[in-house]
Amino acid sequence: MPYEKLKELPESVRDNLPKHAQEIYKEAFNSAWDQYKDAEDRRGDATREETAHRVAWAAVKNVYEKDESSGNWKKK
Repeated sequence: MPYEKLKELPESVRDNLPKHAQEIYKEAFNSAWDQYKDAEDRRGDATREETAHRVAWAAVKNVYEKDESSGNWKKK
């Protein structure tokens, strides 16, 4: 279930991340969705969707960090 538009992203992503971070998330998710289509390419019993979400969050966290005092995401 790749995402075509930012408005299709999960609420937890749309409501918390800045637009640029959402774009990173979407592209990373879509790439991982294609890359990990075969179960033997994934770790443990993770589904294709779970794996793609994990990869997407990791991609966001490479560029952004959550400010503990405000709870907002900001560029590193």
